[in-house]
Amino acid sequence: MYHAIVFFPLIGFLIAGLFGRYIGARACEYITTAFLAFTALIAWGVFLDGGHAERVQVASWFSAGDLQVDWAFKVDTLTRVMLVVVTTVSTLVHLYSVGYMEEDPHRPRFFAYLSLFTFAMLMLVTADNLVQMFFGWEGVGLASYLLIGFWYEKPSANAAAMKAFIVNRVGDFGFSLGIFLTFVLTGSVAFDAIFGKVDAIKTLTFHFLGYDWNALTLACLLLFMGAMGKSAQFLLHTWLPDAMEGPTPVSALIHAATMVTAGVFMVARLSPLFEEAPNALIVVTVIGGITAFFAATIGLVQNDIKRVIAYSTCSQLGYMFVALGVGAYSAGVFHLFTHAFFKALLFLGAGSVIHAMHHEQDMRNMGGLRRYIPYTSAMMAIGSLALIGFPYTAGYYSKDAIIEAAYASTRPGHTLAFLCVVVAAFFTSFYSWRLFFMTFEGPARWGAHAAHGHHDAPAVAHSTMAHEADGAPGHTEGVAHDDKGHDVEPAHRSDLVADDHHGHGHHGDHTPHESPLVMTIPLAILAFGALFAGIIFHNRFIGEGMDAFWGHALAHGPNNHIMHEIHEVPALVSYSPLVMLILGFVLAYWMYIRRPELPGQLAAQQPSLYRFLLNKWYFDEIYDRIFVRPAKDFGLFLWKEGDGRIIDGLGPNGIAARVVDVTRGVVRLQTGYLYHYAFVMLIGVAGLISWYLMSGLPKGAH
Repeated sequence: MYHAIVFFPLIGFLIAGLFGRYIGARACEYITTAFLAFTALIAWGVFLDGGHAERVQVASWFSAGDLQVDWAFKVDTLTRVMLVVVTTVSTLVHLYSVGYMEEDPHRPRFFAYLSLFTFAMLMLVTADNLVQMFFGWEGVGLASYLLIGFWYEKPSANAAAMKAFIVNRVGDFGFSLGIFLTFVLTGSVAFDAIFGKVDAIKTLTFHFLGYDWNALTLACLLLFMGAMGKSAQFLLHTWLPDAMEGPTPVSALIHAATMVTAGVFMVARLSPLFEEAPNALIVVTVIGGITAFFAATIGLVQNDIKRVIAYSTCSQLGYMFVALGVGAYSAGVFHLFTHAFFKALLFLGAGSVIHAMHHEQDMRNMGGLRRYIPYTSAMMAIGSLALIGFPYTAGYYSKDAIIEAAYASTRPGHTLAFLCVVVAAFFTSFYSWRLFFMTFEGPARWGAHAAHGHHDAPAVAHSTMAHEADGAPGHTEGVAHDDKGHDVEPAHRSDLVADDHHGHGHHGDHTPHESPLVMTIPLAILAFGALFAGIIFHNRFIGEGMDAFWGHALAHGPNNHIMHEIHEVPALVSYSPLVMLILGFVLAYWMYIRRPELPGQLAAQQPSLYRFLLNKWYFDEIYDRIFVRPAKDFGLFLWKEGDGRIIDGLGPNGIAARVVDVTRGVVRLQTGYLYHYAFVMLIGVAGLISWYLMSGLPKGAH
């Protein structure tokens, strides 16, 4: 059963990848989607049936000295939850892509990549040991590189894929060091063996970088470094928004429930280690809180509909890590579970909007779409309600539990995390309704409706400040690309951010239209999850049935009563998410419906703050100055001076060149004329006689 769940996506990948050109794109779509649907049905059956934890042996992988690594599946409640999340979202993304990618000539390759990504993620969540987890971890990174750079003809897609790959390697370096240290401490990489030795190693020290560290704390910090990269936490987050260069179904797959949640899953899986390393959990809490806050601030001013949702993902991942950091592991995984439904719904809904708008992604060029695509607007409204935690939607149960846990915790850093997540809740409500109002309400700002609204303006920040609310960005000429990789006409907008790469062409009087049925059915299924997943499963995940449901899948130390203490927080704390939700809605309604000129005026009054947020706290520019440019300059130096001047000029290549020069001179002596050779011989004889006469007779000769 578990073999089928893991290996059916791999079979789909092999069929589409190896035989796609022979069986055709439509067959690849049907085969890969059918395989994923079958695995999702099995995964849901396993999840609802429950059962005890078990270990499923696949094969003996390799042995090296004392290191024995098996290929096996660790099946417990945490695994079953992740199997449901991964297979469900992947199945719906496969189905949605049948309609969304219909015009793309490389569909077999696309569906092969999707299935490969799913297989790698399933390998990760079923791993029985750290090495197998690392295999799935790197497989997900490879597949995401291929998917983000799927339209490899676009330089921006190639750059985004490289950026995601390289930034993740930074985190993965720490992850690999954490695996090495864990093996040094425990002599094993298998989870059960590691967890059994936690008590014996929690007081050990390890000398690292000139200091003596608590060995378990150091191991957990290194492992968390990997989670920061994969889950786009503060400082290693810069790859996530650029991943929007991939097709919209890729954005849903990567940002909703799979790749970005791998870090959350890893910390939850290793919770018995982290529970005994409280200092490491403080770092997890603080980083999570900062990420939730800072990503939400950036989402306030973004104009690309997909980028708003991308920064929302980054912020929600911060919530999950706050929950893990304060010991509310079940709440963190519950938010992972509910987030998968409403975030996939938002991304696929955004894809439906882009499809309806003929590949337009700039919200300033939308407006009034509810009258033309009412179904998509309803789905986006449901996703937004779940995201902001509207009462009794999926996000309400999981998000509120995290905020209450952050307040109830006594761990250092919990106050900062609590303040960050509460403020982030306000920002989330604001930018969610901002997205909805700019896209679906107000006057239409597309096609002929916007013909009167365009003004020439220089490509600087204040041009968009003046036009953000009314959808009249300035002219910036140039060929751009849309979300489906096609060239579009010059974009009538201001390029404010260096990587704002999407083309926003205008398409005359084309009327927006609803997406085909194959794209709208997945939206309905995800909307059901966004509305009811919380109310159906909250008792199992974080309610009275929590202990029986989770068993020993998550750590709950003797001093960890956080999930019971959240019921004792003051009423003001319990109602704070609802208050933030209402305030965010009122402010967005006032600024984008009642007073649509207000955003431009505020941006003009605070140009520095606006540019700061619009340029994402300048992290890309800072990293470019500190890391990218020095690396390029150093590489250029090695190329020009090291390779060109030293190796080619003086080193092995230089010596070889001098030998060639000498031989060319010697070759000239071989002319083929007899009198030349006779002349050389006479010179030789004359030389020998001269030498004999000059050297004189030997001593003692008479």
